[in-house]
Order: sequence, then structure tokens, then C-alpha cells
Amino acid sequence: MSVRSGRRAATTTRRGTLAFVESPVQLLNVLEWAHTAMRGEVPPGDRQEDPPAKGTGNQPEDPLANRPGNQPTDPLANGSGNQPEELTLVVLSPTDPMTRGQLRRMAELARGEGFHVRWEEARGGTTAPFHTIGGLAGPLRRARRIVIGDPFSRYVQLLLTITRARDLVVVDDGTATMEFISQLARGERLVRWHRRGGRPGPRDVVFMPVSSKARRRLTPSPSGDRTVEVFSSMPIESAPEGVRVTVNSFAWTRARFGPPRITKGADLVGTSLVETGVVDLDRYIEAVKSLAGTHGAARYFAHRRESAEKLHRLAVDTGLQVVRPDLPLELIARRGPIGRTILSFPSTVVHTLPLALAGTDVKVAVMDIDPTWLTDSASPRAQGFLSGVTGTARDVQRLASEADGPAAASAEDVGGLAAAAGSPAALGQAAPA
Repeated sequence: MSVRSGRRAATTTRRGTLAFVESPVQLLNVLEWAHTAMRGEVPPGDRQEDPPAKGTGNQPEDPLANRPGNQPTDPLANGSGNQPEELTLVVLSPTDPMTRGQLRRMAELARGEGFHVRWEEARGGTTAPFHTIGGLAGPLRRARRIVIGDPFSRYVQLLLTITRARDLVVVDDGTATMEFISQLARGERLVRWHRRGGRPGPRDVVFMPVSSKARRRLTPSPSGDRTVEVFSSMPIESAPEGVRVTVNSFAWTRARFGPPRITKGADLVGTSLVETGVVDLDRYIEAVKSLAGTHGAARYFAHRRESAEKLHRLAVDTGLQVVRPDLPLELIARRGPIGRTILSFPSTVVHTLPLALAGTDVKVAVMDIDPTWLTDSASPRAQGFLSGVTGTARDVQRLASEADGPAAASAEDVGGLAAAAGSPAALGQAAPA
């Protein structure tokens, strides 16, 4: 969709909902939010089993195919007999080819569910931001509710200064949601966890007034005129006063896809910790090689931000088959085939995969990041944050890194370990993924 045609489509948004996404995972979580918030959901504990997607059998050949003979249900039907509210998904497209490819596939899914999708080439040149923001100004002022996936995004923060919406929803963009909640509670400026500890650069200083205003927009008003909801599968122990937390149990994913065919071996999930400057490349390659050899992994599912050079070296050094998924891993795993064990380093998937794979025999195992793997430029908070990601994960097996002792290697009940460490209470979710 061109910018101009997308602009025309967005003019139909009156007092409805605008959702801004910049990654495939954010778009997936907007679909989950709409499924839960607008249609209602049977609580996970009351679900007898996960039904397979209609017309697909146990393993759908194409998860993006429309269900034959079915018209898309209105994703915003409120069940009250009133006119359903419109939801428009605005994709602020990045330049990375792999991310763009996954976003286009997710956009197809969203259209199949009956959503309006507006694709913005938001970073397609020097003048692109001006065209994008100018074209969105009207819909932003008319929208009753705004849904965002990344409160740390400067693009999103700028858009938040324009909107008059009284209801704001933040859906997961991964484990950064945990950091967002803690920073909001402490009244701090919004800074991504792996950048904390450094001095603000010139661009940060210039942008601070916008960031401060966006943070105020993300803070509920004492009078109740402005509400804030966080829709998350992350372990959130306590939220700032007035912020409503809703559990994302991946009900839409389970209802649409699977259950998957499960293979005998193991699969390994990649991470972009090298690309973000947190983990040393050589250390990471050695850790992947050791983990794959110990557990018999054959495939390596690459993170969309991993570089081609790194993945080539990894394939050569480890012998793993590198797979570049065309959809978020939660959907790839749910439709299968997938290994009986999924191995991961600390990342979002240790929280989301057990939810997406609830009711199956797939196990998720996570290896901690050894402190010696960190780079000299890593944030001082990196080790603590990554340990928190692992320690608060539910229904996963915890594996030992080189620095861990035997106790950690045999500790399969991560829930017990996390409780001993003072981790957040369970979210009341069945078999989180």
C-alpha cells in the first residue's frame, strides 16, 4: 500500500482505535489484544483443550490462508449490539529486509482477520517522517484509543504528543516491557535497558522534551480522564498506580494454529545480544556450539536482527541449519514441525513460547548468560536484567552456563528458583510459553 492510499484508508478512522507497530511481534500482540479485549476469552485454566485451526487439521500447510467459506469476523465486535468500533493497524515500516518481510506476512494475517492495515514507509528517506506524521495527524486527533508496541521508540513518542486519545494501550515488544513498567513507576526517562549507564548524546538531549511529554501521556491521570493498559505476557509484579495490567495468554495464536507436529530432536533460538553490543561474538558462537552439541540441536532459528555475517560463521562453526523465519517464532512453533525441546538464551521467547505451546509436549529450556561473555561496552545493568528475564520465566528448564555450579544445572523447577529469588508471583497462566 502506498503512503497516499494508506492515508486515504486511515481517513475512515473516526473515533476508533489506532495501533502503531514497528515489528512483527508487536503486530502479533495487537492481534492478541484485540482477540482478548474485544471478543472476550475463556480463561486458560477453564480451557479443556486447544482446538486446531478450522479447516487446517493438525498442521496447517499455509497459516495465512483464509479459512474457506468463512467471512472475517469483526475483530472489534463488542457483543452489546452497538455498532462495532473500527481498528486501524498502522505499520511504521523499518528498513531491515527481514523485519519488513515478517511484517508483510503479519499484515496479511491482520487483513484476514478483518482489520484495516495502513503501511507507512516511515523511514524511506529524509522527508518520509514529515509525510508520515503529517498524514497521521488527523487520525491521531480523532482516535479514541491508541495502541502502541514500543514506548521507547522516538517515532511513537512523537506521535503520542499529537494524539488526544484518552485511552492508551501498550502491548509487548519483548522483555523491554518489564523495563518500561519499572521506569514509569520511578518516573524516569524512557531508555532501553541495554543503553542505560551511558551519557545522553546530543540527539537525546534535543529529543528530551518530546520524550518527557510522551511519558506523561503514558501515565494515567488521577481523575481517570486518561487510562493506561499494559497487555503483556511478561511477569509484572506491580504496576504504577492506575495502570491496568492484562495478561496475554496467546489465546488467538492457539485458536488459529496447531497443535504442531513435534520432532524428536531439539531446536535452538537465536538472539541479537551480539548485535546490540551486549555479548561478545566469539563467546556467543562457542556457547551455541556447546549447547547444540550437548542437546543434539539441528536447527538454529535466527533472530530477525542477526547479521548475515554472524549467521554464516555460526553455520560453518557449529554445523547447525540456520533458519530465517518469515513469521514470529510463536507462530512458527505453533504450526510446526518443532523440536521436542526448544533451547534459548535469555529472551522474550522463554516467556511467550510456553504460552503459545500450551497443551503440547514441547519443553523450553534456557541458558543464562555467563558474565564473562559480556562486552566491555555492555550496560552495567545488562547482567542483572538478563538474569531477571531467566529467573522470572515460568514452565522452563534452566540450564547451566560455564560459570554455574551443579545446583543450577539440575534445577528444573524454575518456578521454585524464581520464588526463592523473590520473583513476581505467577500470572495465573496455564503452561506459559
